[in-house]
Amino acid sequence: MMKPKLVVIGNGMAGMRTVDELIQIAPDKYQITVFGAEPHGNYNRIMLTPVLFGAKSISDIMIHDFAWYRRNRITLHCGADKTVVDVDRVNRRVFAKDGTSVEYDRLLIATGSLPLMLDIPGRDLDGVMGFRDIADVETMIEKAKVKQHAVILGGGLLGLEAANGLMQRGMQVTLVNRAGHLLNRQLDSQAAGFLQRQLESKGMAFRLGVTVAEAIGQDRHIGNVRLSDNSLLPADILVMATGIQPNIRLGLDIGLSCERGIIVNDSLQTSDQTIYAVGECVQHRGEVFGLVAPVYEQAKVCAQQLAGHSAAAYRTLLSATMLKVTGIDLFSIGDFEGDAGCQQQVLVDHALGVYRKIILKNNVIVGMIMYGDTSDSAWYLNLIKNKINIAAIRDRLIFTPVELAA
Repeated sequence: MMKPKLVVIGNGMAGMRTVDELIQIAPDKYQITVFGAEPHGNYNRIMLTPVLFGAKSISDIMIHDFAWYRRNRITLHCGADKTVVDVDRVNRRVFAKDGTSVEYDRLLIATGSLPLMLDIPGRDLDGVMGFRDIADVETMIEKAKVKQHAVILGGGLLGLEAANGLMQRGMQVTLVNRAGHLLNRQLDSQAAGFLQRQLESKGMAFRLGVTVAEAIGQDRHIGNVRLSDNSLLPADILVMATGIQPNIRLGLDIGLSCERGIIVNDSLQTSDQTIYAVGECVQHRGEVFGLVAPVYEQAKVCAQQLAGHSAAAYRTLLSATMLKVTGIDLFSIGDFEGDAGCQQQVLVDHALGVYRKIILKNNVIVGMIMYGDTSDSAWYLNLIKNKINIAAIRDRLIFTPVELAA
């Protein structure tokens, strides 16, 4: 008897985590074919930063090498020519750029996201780039060997990681951020001040409250950037790390319901019941995703659905932020500002470089920032995720973990 055919569009962390989960619970259910636009197996995109600053190699961050696909009898089509450009939903067939076509009974779309690239004069110059995949990292490493000045646009997690990596490679780095402080989605201004001072002590420069207005080149290669205040910075490389947007181009082209992302229900099904979607390309109950924890939870639920466990349902998780910059400990989760009905506890120790802020509502922690010492983060995370009433330990809450009475 012929197995039903599962085709996966996207060879990244979301799609392949779904396949991994599926073959754990139903290893013989499908004949699986995977299409990926990069010429690699599935790798850990989160670990690109250690590759950039030299702590890991490309082979170190591979989750599934080519041998894994062979062992699991999965057909892999990878490389730019294998990018899927069309899906015939009536006849259930996908088509790649080079003409490769495969039939499916179930289709999984995991096309991820694209870097947001500002539409500014000079964006097409050599040396202007995003920070999204192995090719980007390889380009940055090569540039760092022969170039001196790097400008990073974006003071979020990705921008800080790119800036730190290039600084570790010996470049002089200036980080430009439109907001008035770093990590403005994860930190308040006081915690961001701690972070900025620590990074400045390592040699990183900052221009805050401005953005890049123009990239200026010579012989088709960037040499300077003009900021929105009309000042000039030397720039042999400009990395735009201003965020991501769900890659929904294929979903739109084939007529699936899309808004910011490809719309999925609690079963991770799209508007076509034979087509599922997971990861940064999806929109679930109005939300889109950029962190690994909710994406992996989607993969788990989708695998159960594909295996026939129809009771599995996805619910959005509260996700914490941890910064992967060498020597900096940072933890942020939930609502770290709080509304009128909230109270806050704050601990500041400038000598030790420690900052903690807890937001409470009805004796439950609804948000928290930890900077400088995150050793207790797992304990606080448990309190937050389980909405535990902390009234009995409120007076000691911000200092150290305390055992709660059962």
